[in-house]
Amino acid sequence: MLRFILVLSLLVIGRFAFSQSISGSWFGKADVVVQGVYNNYLTELVLKQKGNQVEGVFGYYFKDTYQSFFVRGTYNKETRAVKIKNLPMIFYGSKSTVNGAECLMDFEGTLRVSKVKSSMNGSFVTIDRYKYTCPEMRVSFNLDVATKNLDSLLGSTIVGKRFWMPQREDVVVKASTPTVNGSPTATTIAPAKITDSALEYNERNLLAQFTRRQIVYIKDLEIASDSIRVSLYDNGEIDGDTVTVFLNGKPVITHQELTARATNIYLTLDNSKDVNEVSLFAENLGRIPPNTALMVVTDGISRFEVFLSSTYTQNATVRIKKRISRH
Repeated sequence: MLRFILVLSLLVIGRFAFSQSISGSWFGKADVVVQGVYNNYLTELVLKQKGNQVEGVFGYYFKDTYQSFFVRGTYNKETRAVKIKNLPMIFYGSKSTVNGAECLMDFEGTLRVSKVKSSMNGSFVTIDRYKYTCPEMRVSFNLDVATKNLDSLLGSTIVGKRFWMPQREDVVVKASTPTVNGSPTATTIAPAKITDSALEYNERNLLAQFTRRQIVYIKDLEIASDSIRVSLYDNGEIDGDTVTVFLNGKPVITHQELTARATNIYLTLDNSKDVNEVSLFAENLGRIPPNTALMVVTDGISRFEVFLSSTYTQNATVRIKKRISRH
């Protein structure tokens, strides 16, 4: 009898060994359930659970626009079902995101917890008013285990709609960025400290230095999305490392000092290329050479960590290839 009770206790403990809470920072890629090839949506949810209620911020990046909203919803602890209503999503077929039509959609998902990871699979479902216009979008969210302080994250979040500005300190870049007088126009979307220095920087000299250095390929990544988020941190002691990031040989952000806080860059990849290359160019070596960085690449489904080391003679480079989906 004692043995039976012990086994039963272990089973009960095991059932609740993994967190049942929906609280956390979630990221995922939403795909439109319709024939053809269309841009997908890089989405993120920062949720805080209070009983059977959840609240937080929902944001998504689509084409050249990022927008975010305060949201409230419900969470059923028994079924692990999450429901958030009336999320305005830009119509997937919009030619322009500036004044593109929006569809009000409800998110319905289910929390799944295992020893390996926490995920939340579900769909953005069209409300009746738009059911003949806006198709369902399926999404699988993964929990960002690196997030530690939800209150701080929610408190610093700025909601609203911004073109070419996903977050206050983030950068959005297209692979085929148009130029004005030889300078990428995308640099103007960066924070003031980056924009000012980028305008003063001699780009021709920068490109010459970049091409003189050896390209060192660190890792090949297969991603599932046509857009990625690249987060850069100083790897190790914060010693004043400053970098320029290149996409396919063109600078997308310059004079960026690496710190313990992420510098986020949203990149729209060039689908005409089999492989896109993201390179780290060392502008200095900091107090402790070489120039080192942790690069975290997220495609909405998978999260990749790459450790990069650049010098005055070498550019650390990651090759990114679009994964071919097999149905």
